[in-house]
Amino acid sequence: MSQTGLYLVATPIGNLEDISYRAVRILSEADVIAAEDTRHSRVLLAHYNISTPVLALHEHNEARMEERILERVSNGEMVALISDAGTPLISDPGFKLVRAARKAGLAVYAIPGPSAVTAALSVAGLPTDRFAFEGFLPAKAAARKRKLENLSREPRTLVFFESSHRIIEAINDMALVFGGDRVVAICRELTKKFETVLQAPLESLVQSLADDKNQTRGEFVIVVTGFESSESESLSNALKMATALSEFMPGSQAARVAAKLNAVPRRDVYRLLEE
Repeated sequence: MSQTGLYLVATPIGNLEDISYRAVRILSEADVIAAEDTRHSRVLLAHYNISTPVLALHEHNEARMEERILERVSNGEMVALISDAGTPLISDPGFKLVRAARKAGLAVYAIPGPSAVTAALSVAGLPTDRFAFEGFLPAKAAARKRKLENLSREPRTLVFFESSHRIIEAINDMALVFGGDRVVAICRELTKKFETVLQAPLESLVQSLADDKNQTRGEFVIVVTGFESSESESLSNALKMATALSEFMPGSQAARVAAKLNAVPRRDVYRLLEE
C-alpha cells in the first residue's frame, strides 16, 4: 500500500494505453483524485475500472480547493492530482498546491509518465541536449511577435504548445521573426490516430499548412531549432563586450570573460581588443 501524501500522476496525452502500472495502482488506491476536468478524466478512469471519487481542481478554484486538499493529506489520506493529459503542472494548474504542500511539510510524490513536451522532442529530429519550454504563445498578434522577438536569438531548442485556432498565425509569425530558413517540427495529435510530424524550414511549413487544412486540426507541439550564430558574429559580440568591460577591469580579464560568454577563443578577443 502507498503512503499518505499528494501524488502527481501523469496520464495519457491521447492513447489510453500510455499509462504506467504504477499510475493505475495509485489512482485506484487514492482516497480522492483531483482532476482538471472531471468529465474528461472519468473517461480514463472508467477505461481502467477505477472508482475513486473525483473532485475538480482547475485554475478558477485552485486557491479555494488548496486548503481542503491539504487538510485531507494532513489527515492521512492519499490525494492524486491529474491534469487533462500528460504530466501535471506542465502548463496546467497545481503549482500553488504543490508549493503549499511542501511548505506545510507534507509528502509530495511524482508518478512519471507521458508528457507532450518530451514526446515531441523525441520525434522532432532536432537537437534535444538543451531546450527551453515556453508553453502557449500569446493569443494577440502584437504580443506574440514580441515574445518571438525576445526568443529569436535563444540558442536552445524551443518548445511551444499551440491550438488549432492559432497554428497558422503562430507559424507565419515564426517565419517572419525567426526567418524562413529556421527548421521547425510541427507535432500534431501526438499518440492519437491522426498523428503527424512535419519537419522542414518555416517557409515550407507555411505553404504546407496552407495546402492541407487537415494539418491545422487538433493539438500541436511546435519544436523550433535554436539560433545559431556564425563564428564571426560571436567574435564581434565578444569584442563589443570586452571593450565595455575593459573600462572596469584589465583588458586580459575583460577578454577572458567576454570570450567565455560568447564561446570564442580568448586570444582572438584579446588581439582585437589590443588592436
